[in-house]
This record gives sequence, C-alpha cells and structure tokens, in this order.
Amino acid sequence: MTPGIMMVSLLFMGISMIVSMILKSKFNRYSKVPLSAGLSGKEVAEKMLRENGIYDVQVTSVQGFLSDHYDPAKKTVNLSPEVYEGQTVAAAAVAAHECGHAVQHATRYAPLQMRSRLVPAVQFSAMIVNWVLLAGIVMAASGSYTLLLAGIVLMGITVVFSLITLPVEFDASKRALAWLNHTNVTNNTEYPMAKDALKWAATTYVVAALAAVVTLLQYIAILMNRRD
Repeated sequence: MTPGIMMVSLLFMGISMIVSMILKSKFNRYSKVPLSAGLSGKEVAEKMLRENGIYDVQVTSVQGFLSDHYDPAKKTVNLSPEVYEGQTVAAAAVAAHECGHAVQHATRYAPLQMRSRLVPAVQFSAMIVNWVLLAGIVMAASGSYTLLLAGIVLMGITVVFSLITLPVEFDASKRALAWLNHTNVTNNTEYPMAKDALKWAATTYVVAALAAVVTLLQYIAILMNRRD
C-alpha cells in the first residue's frame, strides 16, 4: 500500500468511526423513547410484511448489536435482540427498514437483484484483492502491469457493489418511513426520530462507497503513472 492510499484509508477510517459513533449514539437515544403504538420490533416487522402482502418471510432474532439484516436466500428478517424485543422508536425504524428489503425482494426491485447477483463475485474478490494489488504494485516496478490491472478489476467489482448498495439502502428506508407514517405506527413526534436514525444508518454506506471509489481511483492513477 502506497503512502497516499494509506493516508486516504486512514482518513475514511476516521470518518467511518465518527459516523458509526453518531449512529450508535442515535440508536441508544431513540432506544429509550417508548413507541406510542406499544409494538415491539418483531410486531412492527410482522405487521409491515402482512400489510405488504408478504406471508413467506419469517421474523427471527439474531445475536449482536445492530446486526439486523434481511436474508433473501432464507427469506428471513433477522433482528438484533434490542430491535426484536424493543418497543421503542429505534426498534420500529430498524425493523421497518429491514422489512423494506423484504418488500424490495417481493417486488423484484432491480438494484437489489443486481446486488444479490454480485455477492459471489464480491466474496471471491474480497479474499484475494489485497494480495493481488500488493503483488501488482511490486510487479509494476519491473514493468509488468497484468497483476495490478487484475487487482483493479477485482476492486472495481467491490466498488460497483458499494454503489449499488446505496439505492438499495435509501429505497428500503424510504419504504419504511412511508409505511411508518401511513400506518401511524409512529406519531408526529416519533416519526422525525425514526427518520433521523435511518439517515445516519444510510450515511455509513455513503462513507464506505466514497472510500471504495477514491481508493480505486488511486490505484488506477498508480497504474497510469507507472505505464507513462
């Protein structure tokens, strides 16, 4: 890793840590605000699924803090204990967001389908990309650019994945907030809190995508400079 790339990596690592701290702070804050509807995260999720005509998705509890996610392969909305059991604004927002992904899946939302198709390639790329790039930079010093180019292509796959993730996450939050507001699961006081929590959750994906794009551009610049 070159000094320039290391500096950029450290910069975005710092930004990511700050955003994550703010997200955790928001979640902890809104986890102390009782939901006036009196529903748990599990009940919010089940209600949203039913009202969107989805009956083949199961709501389950998984371990971990903010480990909530939707599994399209198993058709499960997986909620962390704080969300699954919590009767709070934060729990409602997160549960509805994950159900937003289930609705995307049921309606064949194109960006979600594209992201799902990329998963195997991204998993493979993640295992070898750093080694290929390192070897590529070493080989480039002797005039061979094949490995560096291969590493850039592998990194490009992860960058595309990060970029496709953005509309997927934003759309899931949009669906969640529209449903929370329409069904009055959140009242006029609680809705802005739910919106704020999901905004900061989405920001983590924006930072990750920007970091991936900038790092890719730096490796492309290295390739171009070495070939000049």
